[in-house]
Amino acid sequence: MQIINVKHPLLEQQRPASDTVLIMGFFDGVHLGHQKVIKTGVELAREHNLKAVLMTFDCSPRTVYQHEKNFKYLSTMDRKAQLVKKLGVDYLYFVHFSDDFAHLQPQDFVDQYMIGLKAKYVVAGFDYTYGKKDIANMERLPEYAHGAFETVTVPEQIINGQKIGSSAIKEFIAQGHIQTANMFLGYNYQNQGEIIHGLQRGRTLGYPTANLAVDGSQLVPGIGVYATRMKIAGKWYGGMTSVGYNVTFKENTGVTIETNIFDFDEKIYGQHVELEWVQYLRGEVKFNDAEGLVKQLELDKTNALKALQKVI
Repeated sequence: MQIINVKHPLLEQQRPASDTVLIMGFFDGVHLGHQKVIKTGVELAREHNLKAVLMTFDCSPRTVYQHEKNFKYLSTMDRKAQLVKKLGVDYLYFVHFSDDFAHLQPQDFVDQYMIGLKAKYVVAGFDYTYGKKDIANMERLPEYAHGAFETVTVPEQIINGQKIGSSAIKEFIAQGHIQTANMFLGYNYQNQGEIIHGLQRGRTLGYPTANLAVDGSQLVPGIGVYATRMKIAGKWYGGMTSVGYNVTFKENTGVTIETNIFDFDEKIYGQHVELEWVQYLRGEVKFNDAEGLVKQLELDKTNALKALQKVI
């Protein structure tokens, strides 16, 4: 898969060499609903011997149109590319969502970015828009296409009566309902970041931890203890991770992400890792002393190993 980064306007040399199936959407998290859209486009491309092109943006349109601050993402650009690649897309376009780009009129957007990317088919979800939703929706898209391409609308995808959507998944993650979030995502949720120095309290208790610093735009699961896996230098290790405030020792560290990695004793400060969230184990508890905490950690490890048996 080739990745093309675009700053408006689209340059001639950035256009595909041949006709395409163009898959449109922001695809934050690339959840099961998104996967249905992408797979539909990829299958159509294979059927008609066309290139499968996915166009998305480098940031959420809501940060430009609604001026949302501290917007939290389910996937970084790198993670999104990783997930999209697995689905068989040939070309991934990341368009910089600048003010100039954001203010394109619907017809200009269609002409420059749909016809401009040599689309013979445009595939998107039922709620995809390319401007104000009352005039720039999937129902109106054939009017703007003027016969240049066909439109394919993928209907709403549902699990247990609920729409599969990024907003719902974010709510699940924030509340610690990680297994439900994973079911809607179609994979185990991840954070990516760098291992940093912590207070090394866990080492004195017999449970050394790796402290993860993540980009502030990434959504982190709610306070609690989780069964997790960490990918270090290409290899996965089981572990248990605490998202919390270190309430037992009253350390004013803010929210930390600390992972006790099972059967692992290497220094990995400064390394970039992936942390996969498998199962919620319990909430944060304040213990009277270190002994009480150690007993709980022993139980947490037992429960985490049970949860990880299904994954590892």
